[in-house]
Parts: sequence; C-alpha cells; structure tokens
Amino acid sequence: MNSLIRKSVTPFGALVVAALFLVAMIIISIASVTHAASKTDSKRGNLITIHDRGTEKAILSHAATIGDALKEVGINIDIKDVVEPAVDEKIIASDYQVNIYRARPVIIIDGSIRQKIMTPYQTAEQIVADVGIKLYSEDKTTISRVDDLTEGAGLQLTITRSTPFTFTLYGKTTTARTMGKTVGAMLTEKGIILTKDDRVLPSQDTVLSEGMAIRVWREGKQTITVDESIDFEVEKIKDVDREVGYKNVTTPGQQGLRSVSYEVVIQDGQEAGRTEIASLVTKQPTKQVEVIGARGEYTTPTENETITWNFLISNGFTKNQAAGIMGNLMQEHGFNTSDTSGGYGLVQWTGSRRAELLDQSYPENIYTQLNYLMHELNTNYASVKNNILGSNTIDAAVTIFQNQFERCGRCMEDNRIQFAYDIYATFSSY
Repeated sequence: MNSLIRKSVTPFGALVVAALFLVAMIIISIASVTHAASKTDSKRGNLITIHDRGTEKAILSHAATIGDALKEVGINIDIKDVVEPAVDEKIIASDYQVNIYRARPVIIIDGSIRQKIMTPYQTAEQIVADVGIKLYSEDKTTISRVDDLTEGAGLQLTITRSTPFTFTLYGKTTTARTMGKTVGAMLTEKGIILTKDDRVLPSQDTVLSEGMAIRVWREGKQTITVDESIDFEVEKIKDVDREVGYKNVTTPGQQGLRSVSYEVVIQDGQEAGRTEIASLVTKQPTKQVEVIGARGEYTTPTENETITWNFLISNGFTKNQAAGIMGNLMQEHGFNTSDTSGGYGLVQWTGSRRAELLDQSYPENIYTQLNYLMHELNTNYASVKNNILGSNTIDAAVTIFQNQFERCGRCMEDNRIQFAYDIYATFSSY
C-alpha cells in the first residue's frame, strides 16, 4: 500500500515544486531588472546639448561644470573661443543648451594701422573691446567679408575716426568729436540750432580740422552751462535655467554726462526762470545687462499661451488672426519651447532656421522664440504675414499659416482650426 501511494504522489509533487521554483525565479528576475532600471534612472545624468559650428551633439553627463562635460566628449576649447554658458558654469539644471562660438580671423583697419586678430565676436563694439581698441561714439564702423584666401576666411572691420576738437558752448569748454566736415555740419550733427542772437567762431562754412577751437555764445541775455548726468538703460535677459529671484549683473551700467546750456532770466537779482537752449553729450551712458532667473515663470503652456496672445495682438494682428496662428502653435508643440526630434520650440523649427534660432541668447525662452518668429514674418516670410493680415476669418488665418509658414506634411487641419476656436473663446475678451 505504501509503495502504491509513493508512485502516485511523487510525480505530482515534483511538478508542483518545479512550478513554484519557476515562479520564484521569474519574480527574482523581474525585481532585479526593476532595481537595475531604477538604479540606471537615478544615475541618468544631466542632458547637455552642444552646438558647435553647425553640428549638434547631445550627451548625458555627471560633470560638475560645462567645461568638464565638454572634456568628457573630447571637445577642445581654444583660449579665444567663447562658450555660453561659460566653461566654469556649474551644472545645476537637468538640461542645458551649450553654444560654442569659435574664433575666426578678423582684419582691423584703423586709419594707417592694419592688424589681424582671432576673435569669436560678431559686432564691431565686441571686436574692438576684445583687442583693447578705444572706440568713440561718434566713430563709424563697417564690417565686410574677406574672400582673399591668402588672408584666410574671415571679416574685415574698418574704423572711420571722428575728428576731435575743442568746443566752447555758451561758456563751457569741452573736448568733443564729430564726423562733420565743416563747423556748420558739426552743429547740425550735435543738434545745436542757433538763434539770431547766437554767434559762432570760426564761421559755419569753415572746414573742421583736428584740434580746432570752436566757440558758440549768445549776445545779450545771460547763459549758464552745467554738467548733468544721463541715466543708463537696463537690459534684463531671462534665464529659464535659473529660479525666479536670481540676478547676475554681467555688464555694470554707468551713467553718462551731458553739458547743458540754459538761458537764465534774472529779476531783482534773483533767477526768475531758465530755458534749455542747447546740450552736448560728453559721455555716453553704458547700458547695464542683467541675467535674471525665469524658471517656472515662462515655461508652462498655459502661461505661454497668454504671453503669445498678447505678443501677437501688440504686433498688429487681429483677434481672429492671432487665434489662427496660435491654433497652429498648439498643434505643433503645445506652446512648449523645448527641443524635440521633430523640431525646436513653438513652431518646431528645423534645419538652418533652427540653427539661426539657437544662435540667439537663451533660445528656449518664450520671448526669444516669439521675437524670432516675428523676425521671420518680417523678412523671409513677409508674404505670409501680409496674407494673414489680409484675412478676415479664423479658418483663413489657420490655413495660411499652416500652408505657407509651417508647410507641414501631415497637418491635421481640423485639429488646428478647433484649437484656434478654443483659443479665441479663451482670449477674445482680453
């Protein structure tokens, strides 16, 4: 009897044990994979997209600074190159757009002086500052391409110098500069209008030369000349990688100076009133540039919809036209300003248009992208803007922007039109 029981039970028990063992192994495997994936995710690193001479490379990095991340992938930075954000910028955000501006040759012609330099800068002011050349506000600069292979591919910066002279304006003597060829042309350039009681020496048709002394005065009434300060402008650049409240002054502002002449009325030995009759800027103010944090301020689609609506209306589009454009933007990327495999930002820019946007400061900022959109509508896509401005309905504005600006492959026009009507319902009362 015992033998019969063993023969009937043992095979069944073995199957049960094997099945339990198999289930246990599957559970252990799933737990291991999940743990490994969780561990991998925790060590994913920061996403850094590098833009260098028209190429783009995206990496995941645990580097402490931008410079360390570039070294990890073997990207060398010359001492004359410029990197934004800077190589010593600490990596604190989850993702970065890093632009590398490579130095290239520039020939500077300053009168009889001709020199060749290497610089990454694009504007005349930046180039001359890079090499320590003093540039006066009255000087003129022109930049042109150099195609001579013996010079190397690059640019030529030509500086036309203004003429310095001594100027006594209603009793106040200063050293001034002008591009005017005659005394009269100088007065016109400076915005000085002479009255019947004013005198100038030498005469207005005198050819102006370096170091010449020019004097302007008023016969009869008393005049005084005083120095007054000129407030500097402040440019605020929003950085979406920094929290609201962050502020970094990259270029400190400096007040300017102007020499102001007044006609003074004296009654009973007291000043009864004064009238400004002329002014001369003796020192131009320097604009202050500040980088301020904007993370969370202009990033969500809802906020960006409001900003976009106000921007389009302020640029002359009707409510129907603004809704038509925004219906397209909702379909393209939902008013997100981030990068995707299909394109970059609000309208999903690709190719050379994407590259041009990435050359802007803070390309992911909503205001940067809206200004770039309007730049395109005012230049290469001006006909699109004009056609939209000539439309009267939401449907027409949607179709024009879709077919002539987006030029999408699979447009899903019905979605764009529905989005446009929803947006119009939300904002039309603004």
